[in-house]
Amino acid sequence: MARYTGPDCKLCRREGCKLFLKGDRCTSGKCPFDRVESGARNRDAAPAAPGQHGAAKKKLREYGMQLREKEKVKRFYGVLERQFHNYYLKAANMEGMAGENLLVLLERRLDNSVFRMGFGQSRDEARQLTLHDHITVNGKKVNIPSYMVKVGDVIAVSEVGRSDAIKALIEAMASKNTPKWLEVDAEHACAKVVALPTREDVNFNFNEQLIVELYSK
Repeated sequence: MARYTGPDCKLCRREGCKLFLKGDRCTSGKCPFDRVESGARNRDAAPAAPGQHGAAKKKLREYGMQLREKEKVKRFYGVLERQFHNYYLKAANMEGMAGENLLVLLERRLDNSVFRMGFGQSRDEARQLTLHDHITVNGKKVNIPSYMVKVGDVIAVSEVGRSDAIKALIEAMASKNTPKWLEVDAEHACAKVVALPTREDVNFNFNEQLIVELYSK
């Protein structure tokens, strides 16, 4: 199973924005985007993109903007190119707008659902919990991060997977804003999918129309 194993901060620097790939570290002040100048944070100053010519300012053309938006969504959800393209083809064949359908499909991934429940500090951590057989769906172990959840599914952390770290996350869950399509039961470390996610449930400012334009060429 192919996956990205390089430094997460490098991906954020390449896209020029925080993708919140490392959980609490992204808000701890250690993020490269939280530069400290004269004793005060300057959040408007973004670090240079990786590579020898990363510091050079380049004006993106139409194709460049479309490509960067696609890469941003891919990296946000932890999906590689072939799988992402397959999601787009499926979204394009569904009723409604292809761009919105694409984001909804990505939201329905099991690893994203586990993260949105609050059982992982990042999608990478939620993916690891899934791969290590710590997540059940309707009482059965599911270790496929790309598994598509549907209405009525009950997602839970198995008894074996309830480590001290998971318990701490569950206790802190009450202060987190879980999406309306998930009904979370923190006491029993589970959640029920009460509706399919919508475009409004995607908590990041993506321009999915640029992705549709890129793949339509």
